[in-house]
Amino acid sequence: MTTYTYRKDRTDIDWTQVTRLLNGFGLTRFTPAETEKAFSNSAVNVFILDGGKVIGCGRALSDGISQAAIYNIAVDEAYHGQGLGKKLIALILEETADCNVILYTHPDTVTWYEEQGFRRMKTGLALYHPDKLAAITRMGFI
Repeated sequence: MTTYTYRKDRTDIDWTQVTRLLNGFGLTRFTPAETEKAFSNSAVNVFILDGGKVIGCGRALSDGISQAAIYNIAVDEAYHGQGLGKKLIALILEETADCNVILYTHPDTVTWYEEQGFRRMKTGLALYHPDKLAAITRMGFI
């Protein structure tokens, strides 16, 4: 069985690898510097490494008291089916245990998150940046 390293700190993370992982799924169009800034400004960071390769990541914004929001959950496709996405979520939820947690995901993965215990909201709303609205609509988010 393969042993992976799970990290909750950003020390020595290869931001080019993280960026490729996120951009490969269409989750962002960030540069490595923008990816690092997004994770640095987040309350929770989780990375999965196979040796020196980043194969999974996720982050959460949180006030640390009552509210958190999960973003950028990604696992390299070559590693799908091993429960690594569930592990990412579990590690983030450890850090946000006292919070209500929301997440923003691609329409294709809503069912997977429901299987992890997340529930659809009746009152969730979003205000999208005008430059991003067409792409968000095209991808089926709204």
